[in-house]
Amino acid sequence: MNFFNFDTTYTNLNEIFYVINNPHSFSHPEYVLFNDGLARELNISLQLKAHPEILTGSTVIDGTRPFSTAYAGHQFGNFTMLGDGRQHILGEHITPQNKRYDIQLKGSGPTRFSRSGDGKATLGPMLREYIISEAMHHLNIPTTRSLAICSTGEKVLRENMLPGAVLTRTANSNIRVGTFEYAARTAYEHLKELADYTIDRHFPDLIHTNNKYLKLLDTVIDKQAQLIAQWQSVGFIHGVMNTDNMTISGETIDYGPCAFMDYYHTHTVFSSIDMQGRYAYINQPAIGLWNLTRFAETLLPLIHTDEHEAIHLAESALEKFQHSYTVYYRTMMGQKIGIKSPSEEDMVLIDELLSLMEQHEMDYTNTFLALQNEETSSLESLSSWITKWQDRLKTEKDPIQLMRKVNPVVIPRNHIVEEALDDAIHGDLSAVKALLQVLSQPFNPDHADRYKQPGPKDRPYQTYCGT
Repeated sequence: MNFFNFDTTYTNLNEIFYVINNPHSFSHPEYVLFNDGLARELNISLQLKAHPEILTGSTVIDGTRPFSTAYAGHQFGNFTMLGDGRQHILGEHITPQNKRYDIQLKGSGPTRFSRSGDGKATLGPMLREYIISEAMHHLNIPTTRSLAICSTGEKVLRENMLPGAVLTRTANSNIRVGTFEYAARTAYEHLKELADYTIDRHFPDLIHTNNKYLKLLDTVIDKQAQLIAQWQSVGFIHGVMNTDNMTISGETIDYGPCAFMDYYHTHTVFSSIDMQGRYAYINQPAIGLWNLTRFAETLLPLIHTDEHEAIHLAESALEKFQHSYTVYYRTMMGQKIGIKSPSEEDMVLIDELLSLMEQHEMDYTNTFLALQNEETSSLESLSSWITKWQDRLKTEKDPIQLMRKVNPVVIPRNHIVEEALDDAIHGDLSAVKALLQVLSQPFNPDHADRYKQPGPKDRPYQTYCGT
């Protein structure tokens, strides 16, 4: 049976960019979750859920050659050689609309890039990625997605013995800033090959433009400016914005130490390993620019043969990031308070609101909901601001309707996610399934109140790199 429509092109690149290797063979794989909606969207057979041996890589589909990709990355600012240490791409699936998606297994065993790791994953973090990535998708934020989770029948040693699992992930591609860093450092003669492939796969409109490599830089800068503005607008903190976790396609990737803010604080950090707050909420735009600068450095020899001119052109492109980000962010935040096309002057009103929210430790998501629902009695600390805001809205048409389209009623509340994961690890998936159903309709006002409430203020939330 043909579960996928594979047409794999990445392995046409020079073999320095990947290694052909089969996933680990697990003896007792079992189906845990399957994303029916995503499967239908991509025209993948729903009967695949009956084949956990394929979804764990234990059985390799005839005619395919699973592979793992090589890349590098700046991790917390330090350059490291990396690669898919526990991931195998089964192939590139083509939809009836001729869209191409990597089908990748995560936790499917060791590869050449494992660096002494076991190449496996545990159920909790895989479920967490499934939950958060689906939430991001339904919030209309570009993201990799989760097609399935299967248990492996094995126990995996971490702090203690935990149930093993494999996640099947879909992505427009797994080409990262770190992929270009790898090429620039170790395979300079193949850098152009990688850039041409990336343009052909993701941005074919650039193929016949003048200086297509500079246009590639421009396009990736704009995509990342928009993506990070979207993160900021919903209070999402990625937690590990290393260059190997920034995709060229503009999708959110790697749901390790990430989470959504409850109480608004600009320096919120969730990652247990981010001791200096490098990837705090307030720093995400600046880190985005830092990562893009590393990307620009790899493209310099392609942008222009004269190094000084190449640097000048790249710097001019990078200078556009702040403007693009500011415009995207201002538009999104303005719409959250009912202003369709906010001006620079309106940003003063938005900044004042955020400052008051931080000062009074207000819940980020629920504050915007209270405003759109005109529940001003619960917002006494904002009373003078509300007066100015209401006066500003007099010139807007249907501001409340606009707010309802952009302000989520529910986000993956950290304490709710943890409770569901704890149940799942002990064999009960009902809370995970119920949460996924809720998160598939984030703008629906009729969800139960328990999904809308923030966690306790006196218990700081931490996340770990379990994925």
